[in-house]
Amino acid sequence: MRYPLYRQLESKDCGPTCLRMVSRFYGRRLSPDYARSLCGTGRSGSTLLALSEAAEATGFRTAGVRLTWEELVSKVDLPCILMWRDRHFVVCYRISGEKVIVGDPAAGILKYSKDVFLRNWKGDSDKGIALLMSPGEEFRKDSDDGDRPRITFRSLLHYLTPYTRQVFQIVCAILLGSLLNFIFPFLTQSVVDIGIPDSDLTFIILVLIAQFVLMLGRTANDLVKNWLMLHVTVRISLALIKDFLSKMMRLPIAFFDSRLTGDLIQRINDFDRIQRFLTGSLISMSMALVALIVYGGVLLSYNSTILYIFLAGSILYILWILLFLRRRKKLDYMRFQELAGSQSNVIQLIHGMQEIKLNNCEERKRNEWEDIQVRLFKINLRGMSLTQAQTLGGTFIDQGKNILMSFTAAYSVVQGDMTLGMMMALQYVIGQMNAPIYELVGFIQQTQDTAISLERLNDINSLTDEQEQRSGTLAEIPRSACIGVNNVTFRYGGPRSPAVLKGISLNIEAGKTTAIVGVSGSGKSTLLKLILGFYTPSAGQITLDGKDLSEYSVKAWRQACGTVMQEGFIFSDSIAGNVSVSDDIPDPRRIQYALRTAMLDEFVNSLPQKEKTEIGEDGLSLSVGQKQRVLIARAIYKNTPYLILDEATNSLDANNERLIQSSLDGFYKDRTVIVVAHRLSTVRNADKIVVMDQGRIVEEGRHEDLIHRKGHYYHLVINQLELGQ
Repeated sequence: MRYPLYRQLESKDCGPTCLRMVSRFYGRRLSPDYARSLCGTGRSGSTLLALSEAAEATGFRTAGVRLTWEELVSKVDLPCILMWRDRHFVVCYRISGEKVIVGDPAAGILKYSKDVFLRNWKGDSDKGIALLMSPGEEFRKDSDDGDRPRITFRSLLHYLTPYTRQVFQIVCAILLGSLLNFIFPFLTQSVVDIGIPDSDLTFIILVLIAQFVLMLGRTANDLVKNWLMLHVTVRISLALIKDFLSKMMRLPIAFFDSRLTGDLIQRINDFDRIQRFLTGSLISMSMALVALIVYGGVLLSYNSTILYIFLAGSILYILWILLFLRRRKKLDYMRFQELAGSQSNVIQLIHGMQEIKLNNCEERKRNEWEDIQVRLFKINLRGMSLTQAQTLGGTFIDQGKNILMSFTAAYSVVQGDMTLGMMMALQYVIGQMNAPIYELVGFIQQTQDTAISLERLNDINSLTDEQEQRSGTLAEIPRSACIGVNNVTFRYGGPRSPAVLKGISLNIEAGKTTAIVGVSGSGKSTLLKLILGFYTPSAGQITLDGKDLSEYSVKAWRQACGTVMQEGFIFSDSIAGNVSVSDDIPDPRRIQYALRTAMLDEFVNSLPQKEKTEIGEDGLSLSVGQKQRVLIARAIYKNTPYLILDEATNSLDANNERLIQSSLDGFYKDRTVIVVAHRLSTVRNADKIVVMDQGRIVEEGRHEDLIHRKGHYYHLVINQLELGQ
């Protein structure tokens, strides 16, 4: 490939995609998932430093520099990665005079003039930012790092397998419909060539009755075929989306932390294309091929010259349409990126309306939405211009072909080679043959659209399932075991990104309550996420009963943990359904116990439908404190030997917090409990208090001991309880 191009599959994927493009230029293939993992790409994208580290990990020598135009032209070995408009990455492939060839993962291979290039690269500055790359000794060619099975057109066909009988019936309906259509031109010819010249009204009426019967048969056939297609379409659509959601649910939490919601919603919209391709385009194409063969035979029997004109014109028409496919593909990618951003923006507007009104920023937020719509409008405008040019040229070719065929047919009638009835029959046949050509063009476009959607879906399908990442198979979780944190270091990004946890060692005793406290950003919640298996430590290990936690099944481990996280979610379901979400068959007595322990019973009993009351997005609006109590009740309902609470009561008033804490103390008995809290009054009775600061453990002990030491914990207490007075 002279100028390799990969499309970014996510809104923030430009960095790893540029790395893939440069690697491909030098002969090495990188999968999207592998490149993204090297770059540590998250919701905010990748930094230049992360790109540099990722490139070095694949065997490149790199240097991040600021350059003038003259230095870029004379001193840099291309390709290199450029910072584009201060928020995007592109690959600079070639500079020839005043022209620059750029590989943009969002827009394709583009040629810029010097002025436009400089405006995008360095803006108002004297220098632009570039990442210089050259293969080192460790660079390997023809490597397919991290590639996994892909969804292909062939693999999609297995979705049709369960409906073989219905597909066979649809094919039979198509053949029957084609046979009925095949008879029509001969009936028309017989009326004109026999009935009218012989003035045989009886014959004409009989032929017209036959046409009416055929029309009824064709209508009934189409009705049955459409019902069959509807049945197959709905089933396949459900199967496609079900498999996609199943795959997403098998992915680790890190995947969702690094993806935009709008991107994921757009992925589901991609399935509409695939479903239309499987149940619409494929079947329509089958009908078109049958019609072409049948009517082509009729045309050949009437006049071979007209058939050749039709074939030549149709081939020219198809070639004209194909000329526009690459540009349509580029616009489709650009539209996807903007639609994903639009989805995320609308979700933000809806969920953030309270803050928008409180801060009087309605106009600014609306303008942000309008900016996205303007970009979408420009893309759609370009798409419409492209479609108009395509349609105009296609119509000219198509109508020119039809006029030439009509002239040839009329000439043949004048010369006596054809009858007038044959000419009228030919006009019907030509009309019926044009439709399959349009279907063929539509099929080509639909195939291209489906290929784009498959490429985006393969980005998710190629990811490793959480259970595969954590290959542990032990399903028996010990009910009373110590949790060991042994010299654990953790980074969210690449190896040079800042460590959130730094060499932490901690013993969480079985059957005891361990409280973790510290200022915001000290790593408390991150430690809990590591213990729950959401992430894997960058260094060190976490053990359960002396065995590495990765040896245990992650599903079994989480089933053994009752958990309340800061970002806990309330589903659109009844109160009982939210509390018993971990059970397929809820236990009413356990629900009542959980509500009572979480001090929710009085509130629930005051509602007309009690625990059957709908809450969440589609139901009763709860206060933040009430939501927290529902989440606490959910953890209590699971009745697990391990309980992990992350700021579980931080939204409650002091009185309610004290009452719930008193109620929970009895529930804690004989359970291993880990509590993260800012309000220190809730943890003073813990068996052990662990104090964290800047990713390290700085103190451990009981409340009284730590107070006497007058260290970090003491100062935290002073700030909250004013003990210094």
